[in-house]
Amino acid sequence: MIGRLTGTLLEKNPPQILVDVHGVGYELDVPMSTFYGLPASGSAVSLHTHFAVREDGHFLYGFATEEERTTFRQLLKVSGIGARMALAVLSGLSVTELAQAVALQEAGRLVKIPGIGKKTAERLLLELRDKLGKALPQIAGTRLAAAPGMVADAKSDVLNALLALGYNEREALGAMKGLAEGVGVSDGIRQALKLLSKA
Repeated sequence: MIGRLTGTLLEKNPPQILVDVHGVGYELDVPMSTFYGLPASGSAVSLHTHFAVREDGHFLYGFATEEERTTFRQLLKVSGIGARMALAVLSGLSVTELAQAVALQEAGRLVKIPGIGKKTAERLLLELRDKLGKALPQIAGTRLAAAPGMVADAKSDVLNALLALGYNEREALGAMKGLAEGVGVSDGIRQALKLLSKA
């Protein structure tokens, strides 16, 4: 398994790049989110990689961050989503934007991506939400009391969504203190994200 490559960036032909590693040229497909951040040809570059073996060949995918690669791998687990479509999703949305779309179940963001229809978008949101949910830590109910005025279930859902988006517990609980009384889950997440973006 090739997990990381560090070498000299030789060519950039989106979505493919060529990286020289000690005299061996590796062709990698990268999402546009990674491509836009690449240095000029001839510069040193280091990428997280995902190596795939299929009947029609061996393929190597490169990512600027571990979060991008992890998200790519989660996308591949969704039924009907192949590598090309997973790259398209990451080219159309950043990891944070995708996480927000999943947390808020906003299919509208996904259908704007070429090749993603309404049914595919809904399946993506559903399956990614399940995967995110399994990774979330269990938070004791007493610690959810930081946001008065919200019912316990709503508080739990908002907190879990914020944790899934990468905020730590202190940041998430701090944002929840600023939420309006009795706010629902979707509105609570939106308000919390606005508060966190200003912090």
